[in-house]
Amino acid sequence: MIKNIKLFINNNDESIKTGKLIRDKFIKNGFMISDKVCDLAVAIGGDGAFLRMIKNTNFNSDTYYVGINSGTLGFLQEVKVDEIDNFINELKNEDYKIEEIGIQETTINHENSSSKFYSLNEILIRDKNLKTVKLDIKIDGDLLEKFIGDGILIASSSGSTAHNLSYGGSIVYNTFSSLQITPIGPINSKVYRSLLNSVIIPDKKVIDIIPELDKKDLLVTIDGENNYYDNVSSISTKIDSKKIKCLRLKHYNFPQKINEKLLTD
Repeated sequence: MIKNIKLFINNNDESIKTGKLIRDKFIKNGFMISDKVCDLAVAIGGDGAFLRMIKNTNFNSDTYYVGINSGTLGFLQEVKVDEIDNFINELKNEDYKIEEIGIQETTINHENSSSKFYSLNEILIRDKNLKTVKLDIKIDGDLLEKFIGDGILIASSSGSTAHNLSYGGSIVYNTFSSLQITPIGPINSKVYRSLLNSVIIPDKKVIDIIPELDKKDLLVTIDGENNYYDNVSSISTKIDSKKIKCLRLKHYNFPQKINEKLLTD
């Protein structure tokens, strides 16, 4: 049973106003507002607020996550402001559903060290100085391609509707535990050949990115945060067993959300 709730509120007027409203409603309905351990974490804002929330809670597999959209697109945000009363009633009556979403795990080997990250949406690999990047891309050790171009985006199913879609990638149902390799500005000529379309990879498969010898200083963007690395030997990314639990209202419908967020004015 959900009892303790932690709020993550964007620092803008609309989100602060919505945050105060929902805090008061939660308390009035017998829920506890916590700054520490919580059963349910609630992001109030747009998709950025949701990403910051799960990072702040270290992608906790024991916590339920939900978002209230007081931003713009809000694809990750489940609840509209005018649905708050219905949302609280469904919480009280335990009349909701939970979807488990796979988390991307990435290890970057650089210099004499390595860095590990979790991400919900994607990683983006580019040259440190935004020049042409040359990368060997392998799946479980087998060469997929020798890519040359502006960069490579590797998106989870949740991230398929974010930057991946802008770069021509496919929309993937968000409960699929898959990764999608989407080329950014691939070069095709008599000298170089790169895939022009995205490739979808199932969970447990390891994607290895190996930069060529003269292109080893990289900019890696992880869920919107830029990280610079010199002398990168390899980047490995996969979706394995780690998942988060997203709380959905009983009327949640993924195709309907695509239509509402991406097609309907």
